[in-house]
Amino acid sequence: MDALLDRRLLVVTGKGGTGKSTLSAALALLASRRGKKVLVCEVVARERVSDFFGRPPSGPTIRQLLPNLYSVHVRPREAMHEYALMILRYETLYKLAFENAAARYFLAAAPSLAEIVMLGKVWWHATQEMERGKPRWDLVVLDAPATGHGLTFLSVPAVFLRLVKEGPLARDMRGMQSLLADPVRCAISIVTLPEEMPANEAIELDRALRSGGFPAGPLFLNGFFASRFSAQEVAQVTRGGPALAAAGEAADNHESRSELSAHYEGVLRKEIPRELLRVPFLFDRQFGAQSIEKVASAIAGSS
Repeated sequence: MDALLDRRLLVVTGKGGTGKSTLSAALALLASRRGKKVLVCEVVARERVSDFFGRPPSGPTIRQLLPNLYSVHVRPREAMHEYALMILRYETLYKLAFENAAARYFLAAAPSLAEIVMLGKVWWHATQEMERGKPRWDLVVLDAPATGHGLTFLSVPAVFLRLVKEGPLARDMRGMQSLLADPVRCAISIVTLPEEMPANEAIELDRALRSGGFPAGPLFLNGFFASRFSAQEVAQVTRGGPALAAAGEAADNHESRSELSAHYEGVLRKEIPRELLRVPFLFDRQFGAQSIEKVASAIAGSS
């Protein structure tokens, strides 16, 4: 875990609904507790990390959630504005170049441009943003889009550079591509569940990431049910009569889920050559800061 958190950029992706934002928040919390100044960049449609810690949405402005822990919601329009100002320098030139009907039509017709500027903002925070003569952030955690879109998002620099070789945008794309291919500075982790569809998508995503030359971080098996009862214990509770019928059924269901978890853990270990870290299923009635603490403790203890 120390080696993982020593990167400049940690990307978390996987099928939607598997807990990407949860793992992003937990990894950021772990790093902040180890004295690192951490920024979580969410590029997904709905901001969630700030809510986990009981804070209002950060939006496009970086806001502090906890000591050493900050978040920002990276959105295309604001990212385009920031990036264009870095190149053009003046607000009036930005408005002339981008705030007109023709430019808006062009931007809407260029679907990869949103990914370019959002990824560019993440890259800038991870490698270019300085504070008092040194990098402002020790670690940037990117809560990336889900599976297919996530792969497209990370592949934008390579695709762009096949078409454009010169200019400030091409220069920055080379910087992004260099960061995303560097195992010393970057790791890309996958989050999945012990279920058929998420497991299969994780296997395909891992293959695609490896074929693209992206450095592999751990595979997080989220929602894992560990076995808690022996067969004899389940049988004893089940024989307890009507008063214990519900308890017996609950124990039996838990063991069935644990068997399913063990099965998919075996499949994933066989098919995906990454370190696999279990993240236990949480029975919390409300998912908040205490839940993130539990997840952070679980992944720190299993590494």
